[in-house]
Amino acid sequence: MKKFNKMTVEDLDVAGKRVLVRCDFNVPLKEGVITDDTRITAALPTIQYLIDKGAKVILCSHLGKPKAVDAKFSLAPVAVRLAEVLGKDVVFADDDTVVGDNARKAVAEMKDGDVVLLQNTRFRPEETKNGEEFSKDLGSIADLFVNDAFGSAHRAHCSTVGVASYVDASANGYLMAKEVKFLSDAVEDPVRPFVTILGGAKVADKLAVIENLLTKADTIIIGGGMSYTFLKAKGLEIGTSLVDNEKIDYCKDMMERAEKNGVKLLLPVDCVIAKSFPDPIDAPVDCSVVASEAIPADMMSLDIGPATQELFAKEIASAKTVVWNGPMGVAENPLFAKGTDSIAKAMSENQEAITVIGGGDSAAAVKKLGYADKMSHISTGGGASLEFLEGKDLPGIVAMTDK
Repeated sequence: MKKFNKMTVEDLDVAGKRVLVRCDFNVPLKEGVITDDTRITAALPTIQYLIDKGAKVILCSHLGKPKAVDAKFSLAPVAVRLAEVLGKDVVFADDDTVVGDNARKAVAEMKDGDVVLLQNTRFRPEETKNGEEFSKDLGSIADLFVNDAFGSAHRAHCSTVGVASYVDASANGYLMAKEVKFLSDAVEDPVRPFVTILGGAKVADKLAVIENLLTKADTIIIGGGMSYTFLKAKGLEIGTSLVDNEKIDYCKDMMERAEKNGVKLLLPVDCVIAKSFPDPIDAPVDCSVVASEAIPADMMSLDIGPATQELFAKEIASAKTVVWNGPMGVAENPLFAKGTDSIAKAMSENQEAITVIGGGDSAAAVKKLGYADKMSHISTGGGASLEFLEGKDLPGIVAMTDK
């Protein structure tokens, strides 16, 4: 993965121009009410900058995964919340076609500093296929394009990539630029020692990440469901724990390569076990702690144990760069959340290090525990940050104009 040298919003001459901004307003809704507006507030620096510079600000985003036009996926609640946080009117163009008569009329009537929000981009079936017609439609109402939706940067959609071909210039917004800087610096030019922590359910989800980081990290810590395939590859009994039998040889190969490259690869030394997976997921179950080599054949591991928490925390404490993606156990259940919590706590206590949270469940855990303000950077895109860690070039970044 190369370092990107793309234009940012400050490189554009935006005064009096129609600027289309792709935001990530994919907010959680309950009965039409926004339950967490983090993604809206994350977009404010870019939006406010454009307003202050006298741009005509046209915002677009997807929300959910509607298969067709569906009122419950309307961005109307986002328009209301945006107006509140900006302290100014936000015109909502509610065309089912996204760029319809209402949108064109609203844009035509804009004065410098005005804000218009378009309807859910996924109401157009061409959006996810990066279809030419919708890309042209978006470009027809804008002079410039700013992509500030890192969470969708790994998708080649009309509103993240296609539209860039039909405007004068394209640039990263503040949020996107920050994501690119922290993730590329952490992986490509880390302050060492560089420790990366990988969790989550499946080895398959992190194959390319491990492969890429074996050439970059000083230590790779592996926890969560994916760790049991590694433990089985070492010849240990893992009982009924989650395992990917097709990846056992791969895990053996990764451990051999880590040793050959001088990369420390840490696995759990003890586990929190139970008879079965909790159902419902937050239900109380009987659990106990055993050494990793002592998991009974009829039990499953659902979290890392206290000795592993200590081992991992010690490694994190000595790091100068830490990147974390994925929980250490079934963190939705308090009985099996201690491992994930311990990683968040250890990272928050190392104020000497650059600490980067790679979105998704890790980001949720850090916020829930109140450690968010102690981290250098919390990524807004789980899938996008994962692909970044794999070393892939993200289409939504590549499409921006070079400096």
